[in-house]
Amino acid sequence: MKEFFILEGAYLILAFLILLVTLFVTTRPFMSKKAPKKGLISVGLVLAFFIFLHFYLTTNRINSVKKAFLNGEKIICESRANTKAAQSIIIKKDFGWSIKGDYFISPNYIRDFHIARCIIY
Repeated sequence: MKEFFILEGAYLILAFLILLVTLFVTTRPFMSKKAPKKGLISVGLVLAFFIFLHFYLTTNRINSVKKAFLNGEKIICESRANTKAAQSIIIKKDFGWSIKGDYFISPNYIRDFHIARCIIY
């Protein structure tokens, strides 16, 4: 459950704001009395579907990246530390990287990289 909130926290906040806008619009005088209930349910179901779909796809990618890393394949990760050059970094077991939880760590590199921000090279 903690992983869900870490990966989807921003999307949950956006979904809440969208639901607030939906509530505001559906409670206007020109809308029917059933509009708030119908609007919140339909928009809420669509948002929940897309959030859980994103979580499912992200966790599947995390598992495939972990498996590929353990098999010695190269992994490419997004680096936000330096946005002027070298915006990605190649990670491989042979380069001294290891996995700790959901992060790639290396004694030779200052930052850890969350596996959700990585793909197989």
